[in-house]
Amino acid sequence: MSTQRLFCWSIATVVAVFSLSSCALSPLELVGWASPQPKEGVPLQPGTRYEVRKALAAGVPFRPQELKRYYFVMDAPRPPLMAAAQIPGRRMTVRTTAYCHDEDDHIVYGVKNALGTPLKFGAVRSAAADWSRYPVGTRFRIAGQPDVVYEVDDYGSALVGTGTIDLYKPTQGMMNDWGVRHVDIEVLQWGSYRKSMEIMRERTRWPHVRRMVDEIETQVYQVTAEALRGPMTASL
Repeated sequence: MSTQRLFCWSIATVVAVFSLSSCALSPLELVGWASPQPKEGVPLQPGTRYEVRKALAAGVPFRPQELKRYYFVMDAPRPPLMAAAQIPGRRMTVRTTAYCHDEDDHIVYGVKNALGTPLKFGAVRSAAADWSRYPVGTRFRIAGQPDVVYEVDDYGSALVGTGTIDLYKPTQGMMNDWGVRHVDIEVLQWGSYRKSMEIMRERTRWPHVRRMVDEIETQVYQVTAEALRGPMTASL
């Protein structure tokens, strides 16, 4: 009788082992050591420490003391270069000049800026600059003119490679009165490199436009390379 019981118990054990094997459970899950698995599709969270373990092949005995563990911590994502050039509120001294729509080198464009919209002269005024330094949409205020905001919506070949900002004036008399001035400005809002590139992509036959595009692409490459060097850290 005891022999029959032992035989039945052995058969039951074999069946149980095969049942567990068919569920493809890991040794950690069998003994209740495995931590809860993240839900599929849930992104890794910055600042969280994650553990990575090498998967064991079928038939390899599980020995926790011999298991090599790897850890990594996700860094917070960095804002893309195209979103903004710098932090708003920056103050700087810049060289400024002035231009007018009826100058010889601008008369072909009339009263339109590089966006194809009318040049502005009011509470918000148009300004031209090197878009690889001051991307389109950059807004700033000049010290001593608290009620006027300038917006970069134009560019010029003589400005590329310089930090000079060209201020739009509706008459040549006002342009001449301004002349060349070094002024203090406060950047209220930096413009978009992405929009600058979208506008200039079809104009690269002009050398000064191609130079601005090349400069922006160089900056993008440098920022991307820096991000790829350290988006996550690992301690082995």
